[in-house]
Amino acid sequence: MHRVGGCRYGTHRSIEPIGSLPQPAWKLDNASEIWENEILIDVETLNIDAASFRQISDQGGNDPEVIGQIIVQTVLERGKQHNPITGSGGMLIGKVLEIGSSLQAKTDLRLGDRLATMVSLSLTPLFIEKVVAVRPATCQVDILGKAVLFESGVFAHLPQDMPDKLALAVLDVAGAPAQTAKIVKPGDTVLVIGGGGKSGLLCLHEARKRAGITGKVIALDLSDSAIDRINTTGYADVVIQADAKDPVSVLRRVESACGGLADTTINCVDIPGTEMTSILSTRDGGTVYFFSMATSFTAAALGAEGVGKDVAMLVGNGYTRGHSEIALNCLRENAVLRDLFTRGYA
Repeated sequence: MHRVGGCRYGTHRSIEPIGSLPQPAWKLDNASEIWENEILIDVETLNIDAASFRQISDQGGNDPEVIGQIIVQTVLERGKQHNPITGSGGMLIGKVLEIGSSLQAKTDLRLGDRLATMVSLSLTPLFIEKVVAVRPATCQVDILGKAVLFESGVFAHLPQDMPDKLALAVLDVAGAPAQTAKIVKPGDTVLVIGGGGKSGLLCLHEARKRAGITGKVIALDLSDSAIDRINTTGYADVVIQADAKDPVSVLRRVESACGGLADTTINCVDIPGTEMTSILSTRDGGTVYFFSMATSFTAAALGAEGVGKDVAMLVGNGYTRGHSEIALNCLRENAVLRDLFTRGYA
């Protein structure tokens, strides 16, 4: 028999403070005995979000074994993979082991189904038995362990037309291209900061598609490898190699490149200190979408006020309706992008 009376949002799992929502909670109950409205998952791979993995890597001296130890220690202390420094988590893939009795008639999941959780590891009860492999290049960690998905938890069935690791890499950032698809309009000038990274490349695809032939897409990144990836896609009308932490310099480059400012700016970088570059590069009345979990929203709000910028700023909500299919379709629609992701992340 499953335990009854659990909250659909998972507050029954919160230990510290008791009864709080699981994402802001410091510690969760990660026991594998599920409640009637939960799903137990046999976890195969964790995809740590980029900002969190960068911090863990720096802390661990880029040693995969130490990185794994840090992740295990966090989960031991908190009952979830919730980075205490960045505040972020990631997501996972695995196989359905058990479905709570009150959910069995409400879900299309069946025992043995393989899925990706589309909610953050920062709110997902997780138990790690063993770290099997750490892959720094993709921010992925293979483990033996169990996780719990709440009744409110969003998930995606793993697609049949691409390898699991490839799907995981895409689904991890599904909110970015899906939100881009919602906010970019035909004829827009769109700036994608961090355009050569995983989320950035998907956003470039959607920006190109949505802005159309009358729009303009500008991609900005710093490393040579990122610039090469952007150029390979052919999505960007203008490619700028610059440091996103230097807002005035980037502003001049953007103004020179497009004779004005962006209508929409999408920030995908995984480092702090790029808020003002996004804001300054966007016209008054335009929109800035901060997808990166490295964003300081205090810095963004006060910074915009300080320079007298009237821009709409969107929090990087990782969920929007249909986001998993929109993200996966980016690879289905373009063989070049799929090849880049396959070589880089799968």
